[in-house]
Amino acid sequence: MNDNEQQPVTTHPGYVAHQLGRALVTAQTHEDDDTRRRAEDRVQRWSGVLSGLADGTLTAGSRTPVAGLPVWVTPEVVRGGFATGEAISSAPLLECEHEAARRAGVPAQRSALFAHALTDAGLAELHALLDSGAYEVSLPEEAALLTVAWLVRSGDRLGALTLLETLEPFAGQLRFTPRPGSGSNTAGAEGPVVHRTTVSEASEAIAKRRPNPSVEAMREALTVWNPYADDLLTHWLETVKAGRVLARTPDDSWHARGAELLERYEHLAAAHTRCGKHRRPKSNQAVMRTALAKKLADQPLDARLRGLLQLAVDSMVRRRGLPGSERHTGLRERQAADGALPSKHDLAQLVVRRLANLPQHTGTPEVEPLIGPVTEEEAHPARLPAGGAIPESIRRTVEGTLSAPVHILIERGVVPSAEVLAELVPQLVAPTTALAYEDEALRSLMAANYRAFRNRRSLLLLNFEHQVRLEELPWVQAVAGHRREGAAREAARTTLVHLGELALQGFPATVLPNPLVRELNTLARTASAGVPFVEELAADIFMGSFSAKYLTAAKIAGELLGGTLYERYYGIDYELVLALGDKGRSAGHLGTGRSPEQDFAELCRSAAGTGRSWSTAANGMVIEQAQILTTHNLATLAGPLGIAPTPGWADLARRCFATVCRLVERVHGNPRPLSTIKDAAYAWRQSVFYLSLCPAKKRAAVLAGLEGEVARHPGHVAARLASALAGLRLVADGGRFEANGTAPTEGGQARRFLGWSIDGHWMLGAARWGLR
Repeated sequence: MNDNEQQPVTTHPGYVAHQLGRALVTAQTHEDDDTRRRAEDRVQRWSGVLSGLADGTLTAGSRTPVAGLPVWVTPEVVRGGFATGEAISSAPLLECEHEAARRAGVPAQRSALFAHALTDAGLAELHALLDSGAYEVSLPEEAALLTVAWLVRSGDRLGALTLLETLEPFAGQLRFTPRPGSGSNTAGAEGPVVHRTTVSEASEAIAKRRPNPSVEAMREALTVWNPYADDLLTHWLETVKAGRVLARTPDDSWHARGAELLERYEHLAAAHTRCGKHRRPKSNQAVMRTALAKKLADQPLDARLRGLLQLAVDSMVRRRGLPGSERHTGLRERQAADGALPSKHDLAQLVVRRLANLPQHTGTPEVEPLIGPVTEEEAHPARLPAGGAIPESIRRTVEGTLSAPVHILIERGVVPSAEVLAELVPQLVAPTTALAYEDEALRSLMAANYRAFRNRRSLLLLNFEHQVRLEELPWVQAVAGHRREGAAREAARTTLVHLGELALQGFPATVLPNPLVRELNTLARTASAGVPFVEELAADIFMGSFSAKYLTAAKIAGELLGGTLYERYYGIDYELVLALGDKGRSAGHLGTGRSPEQDFAELCRSAAGTGRSWSTAANGMVIEQAQILTTHNLATLAGPLGIAPTPGWADLARRCFATVCRLVERVHGNPRPLSTIKDAAYAWRQSVFYLSLCPAKKRAAVLAGLEGEVARHPGHVAARLASALAGLRLVADGGRFEANGTAPTEGGQARRFLGWSIDGHWMLGAARWGLR
């Protein structure tokens, strides 16, 4: 991807100041009250970051960014991975904490609550929570005192005392007790199902919807002001003779009914304020009302008002026909039907009432009754027509609460991307890793702790530091001796393979997102699988080196892909990769005095052709070469873990190429197309990988169908992909690229499709200039 050269990333406060400035502008100028309030919160957080960096209480890029807080405390983190200086669990006391203090008869202070938890009465309360599972752990710290209580009950008093020594210095500051819950932490509630949102979250999101002012104004016009305007028109038509208004003298009855019309207007205008058209002085309705008021007051109508009145009557009759005519009646019936349709707001409130009858802190196994049409029983009290359909936007929100196996959620579109899949994976991994604990109450507690831990936001880290790991939490360390790995190991491997299959079959063109990679690594460690999953590195903070697992992953790829289409297409020497660090092979190092990891990084730089230059784009090119060598986890899944997607590799290759075409289609007219080109190149790479695992006949069939897929898209897609397709055919037929990734062909030039470039990507000019 092309980018201007930049200096290496540091923790200079300029980024923080920029974010603070943006938040200030929004807080002061945005028209929406809620948006301004959220911006004011951001101003406070970014101000804390800036002042902390200035006075040294914050150290950006460190695993312990907040002075005085150990690594296991959950810090408040803002955009970019900056800690604000506050621990999330040090926020003001929650209402449940105030209630607990009242119930225990102690001051509403965390230190007093901590001390009470260690009394006989306090431990009894914690033991009851452990047995019922009626608690929520939203932050890992909230599992700490429950763990102490479990250790005491299990007879491990030394473990409990050791943990308390760690917690006690922060007893007055941090929240170490759980929140009240519905009992969803009990082991029986766990199962192989997940949900994207809880019922409570969906209900809150729907309840926030407000009536659309424009829609409500239109409904008011159709149901209130149109009928009133028709009555005004009918009233004036009684004075028409030979097409002239007031050519017939109205009688006393006409005057009496006119007075009623004007009085009715005052009541309507006071009660219905959304539509303002009737107030415009030059509107037909306003002209007729003004003329009627003067007529009833025995005031003469001047020539101008008389002319406007005639024009209003004539135009209304001309546009819609006479009131009572077939044309006029049909129009008003259609408009009345439209106006009588239930509003989205009213339907949203009905769905909120439906959701209120369900357990709030989990998903639901069935969503159809929640999003079905308005029933006869609901219609009258809700003032909605029976059979009214729930809007699609509300249906989608409710469908997110569906609790079902992941593959069902993918099929139904509830999980539309690999990123969303990664959000759900902790719900599966938590009970799997917790199987290592034999005690049911501890198993449920550690599963809840795991889910809370995975909600921690990542910190900005430099110098190859890693994020805090689950096993570094003191309460997890305290129960480590109570783990039994056998059952967890087998379950973890099963879950690992299942998730790998889901990711490849559901989203074959998407690289595994880092949150999903993190969960796969957790499962791999629990399963003792001995395989690494590598993260996608950020080009703007890349330090130029790779950890040992990248070389391990590349060697796994070499064992699987040596001699295949993939190796030839990307010009890889997997024999050389396999020899790195292997003293038993002659080509153990690319040079002397370097570690195998340094040799791997040098191999990536050499393939990228960037030398030692630094820029985001140059970093991206080096990282892309590492992804090519490792296949970014595809070889790990297909090799050691033996994943074989049910549709077959050929099907995944076809779907990948269809995604490539869709992405390339978006390049046209895109003011910032480079990230889209990068994604297309990554999808292309995954397609080449799948093709490399296909039997020869199936691979040939896929290649033969690529032109047909391209033809289903606009012409510029074919122009942009022409040289890439020529390159793929060239290598498939036994040819090779030259050192610069191109090769001459009969029709022009073949190219290797990569995503990053420091010279401007060739695809941007392909359609414009007809280049191949």
